[in-house]
Amino acid sequence: MKTEDNLAQKERNRGFATAVSPTASTTIITHNDAIQGGETTINTQGENMPAWFARPKEADGPLPVVLVVQEIFGVHEHIRDICRRLAAEGYLAVAPELYFRQGDPSEYSDIKQLFSELVSKVPDAQVLADLDHVANWAAKHGGDMRNMAITGFCWGGRIVWLYAAHNPQLKAGVAWYGKLVGEKTMKQPKHPVDIAVDLNAPVLGLYGAKDDGIPLESVETMRQALHAANATAEIIVYPEAGHAFNADYRPSYHEASAKDGWQRMLAWFHQYGVKPAS
Repeated sequence: MKTEDNLAQKERNRGFATAVSPTASTTIITHNDAIQGGETTINTQGENMPAWFARPKEADGPLPVVLVVQEIFGVHEHIRDICRRLAAEGYLAVAPELYFRQGDPSEYSDIKQLFSELVSKVPDAQVLADLDHVANWAAKHGGDMRNMAITGFCWGGRIVWLYAAHNPQLKAGVAWYGKLVGEKTMKQPKHPVDIAVDLNAPVLGLYGAKDDGIPLESVETMRQALHAANATAEIIVYPEAGHAFNADYRPSYHEASAKDGWQRMLAWFHQYGVKPAS
């Protein structure tokens, strides 16, 4: 039995970031014969950026697009599966490797080291420009840029807010537990609270009340900034959830909050016109 447990654990760990191994028994891997996906490269700012995409195998006309922004761990198996889940809903989902110039997050086994040596060195301006090129790639590969949304998790949740203030073509955004306030640096000159007045697209924020890294005070600060800006946005706080509550491969996973958040995300996309043709 112990050998079988070890084999099951190894199978779950496959494709996940080293920094988050071992993975939890709640890990979800989507298998759906109606979707297709794989690796690709996207030309951006003179370089080829690796990315993962998933889409329905059969679809009439251009597909609605969802840009999927990684956690600090990069585009590992969980983010790829998010793309597959979105493809099963009828979307062309694309997750670019947004750290590819700075390094490979899969090489790090320590989260603090990963953040200090790699993640903190990635400029926001670079990320936003790369996402623009991802949108252009999607338009050339069966996607409809007029029907485009973005979602992101943790590090990517913060980027969702920034991108919603950056790209006027974006129709909707959903940020999962993305940092809202923080120290400003040359590479991160603004945070979501600073750009509330500049949002071009409606944003839904999904947060956990037990998130030690994103205190409720900062969530309330963001709410006040959004209200003052008269922005089209909403923040949901799950009382029993902590950080990374959608990360089913980690102990932080909170199933009820994750499932509710997923349905709210899809409803938000639909409400603002980013939905597959019926």
